[in-house]
Amino acid sequence: MSGHVLDNPTRSSLAGPHAHLAERRGGVLRYPVDVSPFHALPDRPGRADWDDLAALAGPGALVTVAGFDTEPPDGWEVEMRLPGVQMVDDGVAAAPDGEAVPLGPGDVPEMLDLVARTQPGPFLPRTVEMGAYLGIRRDGRLVAMAGERMRPPGWTEISAVCTDPAFRGQGLAARLVRAVAAGVRARGDVPLLHAAASNVNAIRLYESLGFRLRRRLVFGAVRVPAGVPVLAQAGHDGEESAES
Repeated sequence: MSGHVLDNPTRSSLAGPHAHLAERRGGVLRYPVDVSPFHALPDRPGRADWDDLAALAGPGALVTVAGFDTEPPDGWEVEMRLPGVQMVDDGVAAAPDGEAVPLGPGDVPEMLDLVARTQPGPFLPRTVEMGAYLGIRRDGRLVAMAGERMRPPGWTEISAVCTDPAFRGQGLAARLVRAVAAGVRARGDVPLLHAAASNVNAIRLYESLGFRLRRRLVFGAVRVPAGVPVLAQAGHDGEESAES
């Protein structure tokens, strides 16, 4: 593990509060593919770690890594390098919101529809299992939401912040971020979030709410070579399963 749990947030989360969701092979961890696309390598991965990642993800799979600061071995294709920022609570005026309602598995179809129209980042059919999600409805329709994603020990990431284009400009995203932050703090964690460095509007919003820049990082996506052998996949207990 790196010097600070936020330096490798996916790994810290999967080795800590989200261990019940972790799939492992050797020193490589990932979320189930319908929960989150994020995989976690050791801080200084060797060739054996890349081999484990290939075996865990499968031939030709696209692997997403937060904090992508290493070059993959020959044969791997780097398909994305997205500069991003990591921001942490520095005086957020966290507060519950009377209009915000909890969202759960029964709301997933609406959540996926809102995400498809607003593109806040990865959100999959079981992402809701990563933490608490809140939404605001108007005339019964889900028009804004935000929730919890990665959970490095002592911290909780606020994610999936999005608003229907027809309802923007009403401060709904800010209200939901404050409300989610209130729940995070009530649990004893500190809120954090990530954003694309190019999303200047979101960064300005988060700064205005009381978040500050902790560090810059790169979100990377790499393609597993198609020719790697199909090996036994790892299970939640860290042992290889019988299925390939």
